[in-house]
Amino acid sequence: METEEFKIQEENKNESKKTKNRKSNQMDMLHGKLAVKILLFSLPLAASSILQQLFNSADVAVVGRFAGSEALAAVGSNAPIIALFVNIFVGLSVGVNVAIANYIGQHKMKPIQEIIHTVMTFAVICGIAMVVIGMFIAKPILILIDTPKDVLDMAVLYLRIYFSGMPVIILYNFGAAILRSVGDTKRPMFCLIISGIVNVCLNLLFVIVFQMGVSGVAVATVIANTVSAGIVIYILLKEEEPLRFHPRKLKLKAPYLMKVFRIGAPSAVQTAVFSLSNVLIQSGINSFGPDAIAGSSTGLNFEYFTYFIISAYSQAAVTFVSQNYGAGNKERCRKAVRISMIEGMLFTAALSAVFMIFGEMFVGIYTKDAEVMKYALIRMKHVMLLELLTGTYEITAAALRGIGHSMLPAVLTILGSVCFRIVWMYTVFRKYHTYGMLMSVYLVSWIITGTMMMIAYVIITHKELREDKRAFD
Repeated sequence: METEEFKIQEENKNESKKTKNRKSNQMDMLHGKLAVKILLFSLPLAASSILQQLFNSADVAVVGRFAGSEALAAVGSNAPIIALFVNIFVGLSVGVNVAIANYIGQHKMKPIQEIIHTVMTFAVICGIAMVVIGMFIAKPILILIDTPKDVLDMAVLYLRIYFSGMPVIILYNFGAAILRSVGDTKRPMFCLIISGIVNVCLNLLFVIVFQMGVSGVAVATVIANTVSAGIVIYILLKEEEPLRFHPRKLKLKAPYLMKVFRIGAPSAVQTAVFSLSNVLIQSGINSFGPDAIAGSSTGLNFEYFTYFIISAYSQAAVTFVSQNYGAGNKERCRKAVRISMIEGMLFTAALSAVFMIFGEMFVGIYTKDAEVMKYALIRMKHVMLLELLTGTYEITAAALRGIGHSMLPAVLTILGSVCFRIVWMYTVFRKYHTYGMLMSVYLVSWIITGTMMMIAYVIITHKELREDKRAFD
């Protein structure tokens, strides 16, 4: 009898520990000191993105060191194309985050289950479609952006293999967005750390040992992405309600998909068109030859590191604002944006300064080719000087999405960044055809977009955060 009671007590203790652990992964965004909570939310998110990019940079480093500059250029020429398609679904995942976070703020739990199973069904369907589409468009799109003929075949091979992993990429992004909606940024970080280690190990194995070149790097990336998606899905399968994922409940429900699309679609269009402008800039980079392509892709890695800080704080802004707007905590919404802006821009400026001061040392990790290094350093000095300015439009745009205004940030970003960059390419760059002038387009477009977005933020929040609204429907 005593043994029986002892077993019951132990089971209760274990269950209590599990419940406590689950709750420790969530964050109360409606109460407490915002500066600390935003820091705790953002740093794991920034760290996970930076770590993931470090692991992805292994693609560039391993290929550059062991497969040559042409292979490096083949991988690098795909960066803006991959970003174009991946960012569409990253943008849609913002809608998932906002919708769930807003319901949490209103203490409405039932719709959360419907949203989770709708978006996971949508992820599977879109992922399969992207595999098929990728097989057909890989070569035409690489030709369209003037990829040099001597690297075209390798670039096409890399892109087709990469597209075969789109289903797991989409599943990971949607799954991570679900966890972020409750403030859980630590477990997605661990997913990326594990998958990143897998990626590095497989890169070394496939490229150095099996001499597979760009195909080895691509296959390693697909396997690593499968690992991260698998872990996120496993977490959701074990999560407590209402965040638990039940595969048998997979079903598309139009009202909930439309709610996600209302916020996510403009964001997806924005990021897609934004990436499209970068594809156009890539065609300008391609005009300088393989060394410029390789150098640009090398320098771009360090830009990613700094930008991920701003991106993390923009996701903090959208999540904190969404929950507090749903709960009617309007002043807390404003304060969350201010703190996100200050912390994000300061950390970004600090990391940018490190990369600019020790640029040669960092670039030397990826390549020893003097011409490639030259182009990488030019890019870093032009672009990273004012990288912190991306916060002026990314964080304010995130805040606007958090209160249900997603279309205006998309339009302003398209006008200030995309349209302006296209004009710059066909006017200023055409007249002054230098690599440095091409890179300057980033700085000018950030100033224009940031100015417009901050004005829009002040006008809209002055109205929205004074009205008696608790949520958007």
